[in-house]
Amino acid sequence: MRWLAAAMLLSSLAALAADEHLTEGAAKSPVRVIIYEDLQCPDCADFRKIMDAELLPKYAATVTFEHRDFPLAKHAWARKAAIAARYFEASQAGLGLAWRKYAMSHQGEINAANFDEKLAEFARQSGSDPAKAVAALGDAHLAAMVEKDVQDGVARGIAHTPTALVNGQPFVETITFEEISKTIDSELAAAK
Repeated sequence: MRWLAAAMLLSSLAALAADEHLTEGAAKSPVRVIIYEDLQCPDCADFRKIMDAELLPKYAATVTFEHRDFPLAKHAWARKAAIAARYFEASQAGLGLAWRKYAMSHQGEINAANFDEKLAEFARQSGSDPAKAVAALGDAHLAAMVEKDVQDGVARGIAHTPTALVNGQPFVETITFEEISKTIDSELAAAK
């Protein structure tokens, strides 16, 4: 009986972790950048490069970057990729972010026909069970969390990816470091 209780507790903790939004940077910043992204979107992949090369090096200690899923209907595997990100993050902290980066940097190699294979390959390389990762694509709870992000985005008027909201101020699709950093700097100054 004790093992059953422990298993239920672990399952609850995994569900709780998967419900939270993945964040990078300062956990409790007055400046929050909410990023609606599609893991199959080339503009999102470009923005991810800006995040890694410029935004995080400059603002990781002072700004919260929060990732939200917004898979577009025109992308064949984006929704599955978002569900996989939720699964990986619930199974191991930080693995969801690693998957998001992998999916965006390998967009040219991933397609609808080989998605499950690429997912299993990533799982294997990350020390996760490939069969469980592929099976998670059918997890209704994970799919509902992705859909919740989508509906939240629609309610906010989001239609394109990436859309980054800097304390509510929108930047859409082709976002440059120069334009978003001006607003981040302004918001940081106003928060002092």
